[in-house]
Amino acid sequence: MARVVGLADIEAARHALARVIYTSPCAFSETLSQLTGSRCYVKLENLQMTGSFKERGAANLLGSLSAEERARGVVAASAGNHGLAVAFHCQRLGSRAVIVMPEWAPLVKVTSARRYGAEVVLAGADYDEAYAHARQVETERDLVFVHPFDDPRVIAGQGTIGLELLEQCPDLEAVVVPVGGGGLIAGIAAAVKALKPQVQVIGVQAEELPAMRRALARGERVTLPPAATIADGIAVRQVGAVTFEIARRLVDEVVAVDEEEIANAILLLLEIEKTVVEGAGATTLAALVNKKVALQGKTVALVLSGGNIDVNVISRIIERGLVKDGRLVRLTVLLQDRPGALSRLTGRVAEARANILHIVHDRAFSRARIGETEVELTLETSGRDHIEAVTRHLRKAGYQVEELREGQRG
Repeated sequence: MARVVGLADIEAARHALARVIYTSPCAFSETLSQLTGSRCYVKLENLQMTGSFKERGAANLLGSLSAEERARGVVAASAGNHGLAVAFHCQRLGSRAVIVMPEWAPLVKVTSARRYGAEVVLAGADYDEAYAHARQVETERDLVFVHPFDDPRVIAGQGTIGLELLEQCPDLEAVVVPVGGGGLIAGIAAAVKALKPQVQVIGVQAEELPAMRRALARGERVTLPPAATIADGIAVRQVGAVTFEIARRLVDEVVAVDEEEIANAILLLLEIEKTVVEGAGATTLAALVNKKVALQGKTVALVLSGGNIDVNVISRIIERGLVKDGRLVRLTVLLQDRPGALSRLTGRVAEARANILHIVHDRAFSRARIGETEVELTLETSGRDHIEAVTRHLRKAGYQVEELREGQRG
């Protein structure tokens, strides 16, 4: 099964995709290199037209269809990115597309697929249930099914990333790849190991749904129970049959990262690389930063597989990240309930050079006694040392001050 996709297939896919797919940059990051102790490159697949690597496999498969199959139309099951890729390239080829996504699919992915002319059907609580529904639609409407990962044409398309990586980074020693159903890592491993077998190919999964990791440990595919993860693009409960066999033979290791590590990696990429990456794509940096892989001192490429993340999710990640870094803090302060008291408090905060973002007066639902009021301040600071300096300054002025930790309310 591991030979179902070979180097010749991947090279043929690259030729077929030459005028269709963007050769994404593989940029060196000095800051990430210092942060991780490796020589770190980032493969920016989030810059593809539909925002992810999925275009490669989808376009390669769609390009192989006969005129009769294109006329019938296609159906795909997707957590989002595969559906976008199928919709976009079906529009380019003049074929109709039905995309089945889970009911919780990010709005940005649903609206984008519709913008590309696809019929979007929301069905099921997760990818696997959406997949089952898509198979029903395939039969009922006599459509061609476009598998998101377990098809040799899709795997070969994804494998073109491996060819690009070896050209863009000739001294590559390891490539770190997000893993859901396994199409991406299977394709990259098939390309890289055929040309440079000494290069390590390492997969990363969300700890909530480590289907490939469990399958490799057991020596057979497993089906995991449903679970939610910020890395919705790799939230797959069972890996593919073809992708498992390729991974079993060619992938060196698969590790897992937790939700907080993924969220932090999204924020790091936003701040350091000025690039928006979704949860699935950020797993690779999460693994490297949190030492889940032993790659210190090596030349490493991180595949940032996609950038289709809801802006509301980004907002929550930024706020939580600022709290963890001590750049956002919430304090409660007890005041005498008298004219001018609030003005004097804000003056003291200004003296400590903190910026007030939000302020709430609470007389009824607080620990304040009659004649007192409790004020909740949300402050922008420069870090933990600054928070402590602000707190000391207020206490020295005679205020009772408490810091509200995550999950607390005054």
